[in-house]
Amino acid sequence: MPDVASPLRGREKIAVRCTQVALAVGLLAAWHYATATKTVSSLMLPPPQDVVLQFIGILRAGTFWSDLAVTFQEIIVSFLIAAIAGVALGFAASRRRLDVQVFEPLLAALYAIPIIVIYPLYVLFFGLGPNSKIALGATTAFFPIALNTITGFAGVPRRLLDASRVMGASHWKMLRHVLIPAAFPLIVAGLRIGLILAFLSIIGGEMLASYRGIGRLIIDQAEAMNSARMYGYIVFLLILSLVLNALVFAAESWVSGRRRHRA
Repeated sequence: MPDVASPLRGREKIAVRCTQVALAVGLLAAWHYATATKTVSSLMLPPPQDVVLQFIGILRAGTFWSDLAVTFQEIIVSFLIAAIAGVALGFAASRRRLDVQVFEPLLAALYAIPIIVIYPLYVLFFGLGPNSKIALGATTAFFPIALNTITGFAGVPRRLLDASRVMGASHWKMLRHVLIPAAFPLIVAGLRIGLILAFLSIIGGEMLASYRGIGRLIIDQAEAMNSARMYGYIVFLLILSLVLNALVFAAESWVSGRRRHRA
């Protein structure tokens, strides 16, 4: 059985990229066919060429920068709050087996509740400005970060801890050289999931109740029945999410590379 975790070789990478391009071309062709044959109303799904023209017009006008700055501020602040709180609580709750048994199921149960249902309370408390979106994003991102941190630290093999104690390692050295390296992959996975969820929840919050932001721009065009421009903003948002994911993976690779180099 092939190892799915092993790096792809040259031909495999080419095959993967060709498959991805073929899927994208197929989706665009289906989109064009559906609109050209009037299978789908242009109000629901405008022709792709109209969306491209609107997207280019959005970039040329450049009026989105202030809204983009608001959205980025909300994402960054909410993610930092969730990361600090999630990692800190996850580490504290992983130190004793009793704490793990108490906090892990509790956090998992709370994580199963759709956070969007309490968004009206955040709007009531914090208003329609960025603070309500930051609270929503931080709450949404907190749970996967905390749960992955608990799992990562609690799952460190006991033999590693016992061996470190026998060799006289202090608490700081044990944390730095044993606990963090062993838990690092799960913590990073939780941070990546948290960032994605913060991004999605903030865009959703902006579309539901907000003065500014990319989500607000999308819903404004929907209310004006300008579907082509709405899809243009959706394409803009899609590119933004791809860039954000690329930056996250680049940061993860850089940190992993530095850890391997130090080791």
